[in-house]
Amino acid sequence: MRILLIVNAFASSVTARNRVLVQQALRQAGEVGIVETNRRGHATRFAQDAALKGTDVVVAFGGDGTLNEVANGLAGTATTLAVLPGGSTNVFARSIGLPNDPVPAARLTVTALQEGRVERVGLGMVNGRYFCFHTGVGFDAAVVREVERRASLKRWAGHPLFAWAALRTWLSRYDRRRPHFSVGYPDGEEVDDGYFTIVLNTNPYTFFGNRPLDLSPAATLDRGLVAVTFRSLAATAMIGNLTTALRGGGVRASSTLDVRTDLPALTVSSDRPFPHQVDGDELGDTGELRFRHAPDALRLVRP
Repeated sequence: MRILLIVNAFASSVTARNRVLVQQALRQAGEVGIVETNRRGHATRFAQDAALKGTDVVVAFGGDGTLNEVANGLAGTATTLAVLPGGSTNVFARSIGLPNDPVPAARLTVTALQEGRVERVGLGMVNGRYFCFHTGVGFDAAVVREVERRASLKRWAGHPLFAWAALRTWLSRYDRRRPHFSVGYPDGEEVDDGYFTIVLNTNPYTFFGNRPLDLSPAATLDRGLVAVTFRSLAATAMIGNLTTALRGGGVRASSTLDVRTDLPALTVSSDRPFPHQVDGDELGDTGELRFRHAPDALRLVRP
């Protein structure tokens, strides 16, 4: 079995030691090559080249952004993706049952490969780009932007930095007085007062330490997309929905929250540009996002 390990050496949890241990573990499953990323888009090109060469498995070892790039390079090919947690949160790796430590995660991945636990899974797609676990629109993306402005602190501050950025954005960096966009669904319905939308391909949305932020159990790799739209950023609504999500079982639709499941497609649009992020990677402002679900888009190692 030919394996390519793609490493983002700048990711929060990647060290020289665990990189060596990961490579040693993967050698139990086959011949392992290794490459390092050093700029945006690099992991996608490595993954595309590996697929063209007939590599059996590509292992993404970095944060969620590295994972997204590798998935975009492999979607629609016969090459299998394996995921190792190397970032600060590692949403996707943890959502499929991997521990938040790359070395035991690598051992579980080797066992899964030896036992043939590989399956095709669905991905989301937005404006031509695949996403593995979610796309955040509006407030969520503004928070990610605030974090990225202090990227040098991200490796060390982790979750406290995100909490600080969320509070700062809510207090002074995002307009809470008027809606930012409309969300349109295939059945013709529209929510025209969106402040913050999360389009999920998996659940949970993220983790606070070891606690999953559970928005919808309907968001799975074998079903359509889930859209959760906040129609208010009032403190009572935000705190109430956050508390519900932390308890587990998902959030429920209300006067301030619109929840749609099993979506094949949706559109988010506005006459004013709004921010968006894909799998934790902030991609700037846009006036329209076109989403669709892509079933069986990717071969994935399941632990």
